[in-house]
Amino acid sequence: MEKPYVLGVDIGGTNTVFGVVDARGNVVVSASIKTTTHNDVELYLNDLTAGLNMLIEQVGGKDKIRGIGVGAPNGNYFTGSIEFAPNLPWKGVLPLAKMIQDRLGIPVALTNDANAAAIGEMTYGAARGMKDFIVITLGTGVGSGIVVGGQLVYGHDGFAGELGHMIVRRNGRMCGCGRQGCLETYTSATGVARTAREYLTIRSDESQLRALDIDTITSKDVFDAATNGDALALEIFESTGAILGEACADFVTFSSPEAIIFFGGLTKAGDLLMNPIRHHMEKNLLNVYKGKTKLLFSQLKESDAAVLGASALGWEAKELE
Repeated sequence: MEKPYVLGVDIGGTNTVFGVVDARGNVVVSASIKTTTHNDVELYLNDLTAGLNMLIEQVGGKDKIRGIGVGAPNGNYFTGSIEFAPNLPWKGVLPLAKMIQDRLGIPVALTNDANAAAIGEMTYGAARGMKDFIVITLGTGVGSGIVVGGQLVYGHDGFAGELGHMIVRRNGRMCGCGRQGCLETYTSATGVARTAREYLTIRSDESQLRALDIDTITSKDVFDAATNGDALALEIFESTGAILGEACADFVTFSSPEAIIFFGGLTKAGDLLMNPIRHHMEKNLLNVYKGKTKLLFSQLKESDAAVLGASALGWEAKELE
């Protein structure tokens, strides 16, 4: 292959991770920079392009790179822009794909982080060979990438498929998006910690979690307690899985996917989360859909997953005007 590599860039709220990927989905070299320390996007891009150039040199120069794929919060595939991302230091609309291409002279494609995860799963992971599936990312928030007939669903404006902001509880928890009762507020890692704080406040049953500072409890604390057999922590995972399972039953109704694939930090909970999701999804499915949709965890290695997902876009990246 004349150009055997692509670059993947995953822009997170805290860190930006990037790497060179080959056609088999191996991350050849990678590096990262802090996102949060750059309030000026130009300074951020200076550091990012310096890091990318360093990796490009390590694999033999720009002639070896076919394209660059970027996954970012509120990334719009149609425009190549990041638009009003709440968790990034830069506000408004930024034509980030063009800004990177202008600096490096390599074609760049950009999409949101959950869509990048779906493309990565289809190219290198659990969705290989599938044409209809949904990826749900369970991290600080809840994101999703929906694939129908082998194509990502972008909608008319590039922003389709925000399943994390489907309302699952009317007048429920306040969400960072400004609405109430979004799926994200209950089933993200922060949602699990929020449930723990709620239970500890309104209930009196004993729990290992009571030994911790209630304001700093994390989903990992809840997982550790559940692994130790803590009844309250186990109930938190049951409740989280129930809400997610009910939501998945709704997702199946509109696209009848072959699989729903879960990706992100919260999936480390394994069966603690998957068993209640499966039970409550099947319980709430229309009869015509029962037993047809697989529930899977991502097959991408976690440390490489974000870069792999973004890099998959790089194979198709076209020169921006």
